[in-house]
Amino acid sequence: MDTALTLTTDMKLVLGLVGFTMLMFVFERIRADVVALVVLVLLGLTGLVAPEDIFSGFSSDAVINVIATMVLGAGLDRTGALNRLAGWLLRRARGVEQRLLLFTSAVAGFNSAIMQNTSVTALYLPIASRLTARTGLSLSRLLMPMAAAIIMGGSLTMVGNSPLILLNDLLVSANANLPSGVATLEPLKMFAPLPIGLALLAACLLYFHFFGGKLLPTDGDKGVTPARTQSYFANTYGIQGEVFELTVSADSPLVGMTLGEAETLHGAPLLLALKTGNESRLAPPGDSRIWVGSVLGAMGARQQVADFAQNNFLRLSSRLREFGDLFNPSRAGISEAVVPPTSRFIGKSAADLRLRKQQGISLLAINRDKEVHNDNIRNMTLRAGDMLVLHSIWTDLADAAKSRDFVVVTDYPKGEQRPHKFKIAMVIFGISMLLALSSRIPTTIALMTGVAGMLVTGVLKMDEAYAAISWKTVFLMACLIPLGWAMDSSGAAAWIAGHSIEQLPRGLPVWLIALALGLLTTSFSMVISHVGATIVMVPLAINLALAVGGDPTGFALIVALSASNNFITASNPSVSMITGPAGYSAREMWRAGGPLTLIYTAIVVVAVNLMF
Repeated sequence: MDTALTLTTDMKLVLGLVGFTMLMFVFERIRADVVALVVLVLLGLTGLVAPEDIFSGFSSDAVINVIATMVLGAGLDRTGALNRLAGWLLRRARGVEQRLLLFTSAVAGFNSAIMQNTSVTALYLPIASRLTARTGLSLSRLLMPMAAAIIMGGSLTMVGNSPLILLNDLLVSANANLPSGVATLEPLKMFAPLPIGLALLAACLLYFHFFGGKLLPTDGDKGVTPARTQSYFANTYGIQGEVFELTVSADSPLVGMTLGEAETLHGAPLLLALKTGNESRLAPPGDSRIWVGSVLGAMGARQQVADFAQNNFLRLSSRLREFGDLFNPSRAGISEAVVPPTSRFIGKSAADLRLRKQQGISLLAINRDKEVHNDNIRNMTLRAGDMLVLHSIWTDLADAAKSRDFVVVTDYPKGEQRPHKFKIAMVIFGISMLLALSSRIPTTIALMTGVAGMLVTGVLKMDEAYAAISWKTVFLMACLIPLGWAMDSSGAAAWIAGHSIEQLPRGLPVWLIALALGLLTTSFSMVISHVGATIVMVPLAINLALAVGGDPTGFALIVALSASNNFITASNPSVSMITGPAGYSAREMWRAGGPLTLIYTAIVVVAVNLMF
């Protein structure tokens, strides 16, 4: 490779856009998908990507594969497949902690081979909650091994995680800029990384089986344990489970107030229900008016509620005459939910979201970085990883959770919607995977065949399929793909690779350069998204391989695998979803995830060098 490339204006523009993207992702002042859109527009305005290609990312195989895996996962979940799995895990584990950790992590890891890591984590959080409720095992002992297995299991196939899904598109686009005489880069088959994925998953299971007891927190009270719901919420959040009815008298100062105004009064308990006239409502909107004869459903310590009633001329009753049905535990209750990185809640407050008015959900508290917030939470701006304490009717909670703006951790009563479609869904899924194994049918067509089958047979409805797709993830990926193309076509990747080689000692082994590439990608993924790290680093890896005599496909695969090698920071979506429910501190995440990161890198570099 020519290492004397001149730094052109186009190269400077591309590198400037890469730097801008990284800074925006690190500081999070602007939403990631907005940043991606700005970058896409700038690529078009500067002419770095041709006008006819600028929006091609939306029709790329990578985007279609992401959509298909999300819909297929939703179809399996809709039939109750994962609920059956939870029961199977309990039977096999027989109450032994090590066995439960091993089985749960292994099954979750294999599931992530054909579903997006974020989707698998969201589906397994309630399962983990159910398992801890029945066994007494703390979530902090279960979630870290499970999330690590999900991340490593995503390396089993080319559709298990976003970096691997992106890889084939980036390999194909790189062919247009390869030097003459270099062999064309071929897309990798569906199960090309299977040996590497099996080695990674096995290493993860062995790591936590033999060392997990020393590395994971031993505090048995950590995490959500639904079997102890009342004591858990009382101890953790100061939320008492006792409910009272307060009838408003003609002399009460609350008459004419809105519910939101009443909640701000000194000593006010949690006001969870309101009856005015013949209408009773749980989680009433904050602008609902209180009138003479209105009945409030209040939750708090008996003395607190009694003092509030006396000070405001309310008639107190501990017997639920009006709200008995609404507060029935089988119908309503308290739950915990985590805000995922793809949520539209991020950057907004509860007041902005109007949860009570639009979704029938009351926000009681927010747990952020192990600090519980109870006061003025309506005006707190939400962040990814926040734990929300909610009170609602279970059916309202289930409807709101369909948006995927929060993932419910608590195992709450809900029926399996289409268990009679279980066998049909499994057959369709099996056919889809067999088609994907065929070298004659592209993976995108194979996966979409499964999606079409689930829709035609009624496993999923079309609206449910739309709801299953994380459009933020899809949009982010589609907008950033052209940045990878620009890195390659402008020569910026070749320029960086050439100058990097000049700085290295001569005669350095190729495997050592590959190791450095893996560690660099891992470092990038810890501060920016794994999608961003893949798009920036794959063109660089290909050019670096050509410069040192390595295999371009192998180097690119190291990057794609290393982009998911993050068990420590919240930039990995799966990690951000477990830190809140399990109550992990940053020190605990580094202690358990740090060695695993090094093991991951070593396995990937050795395996790729053996395979390529």
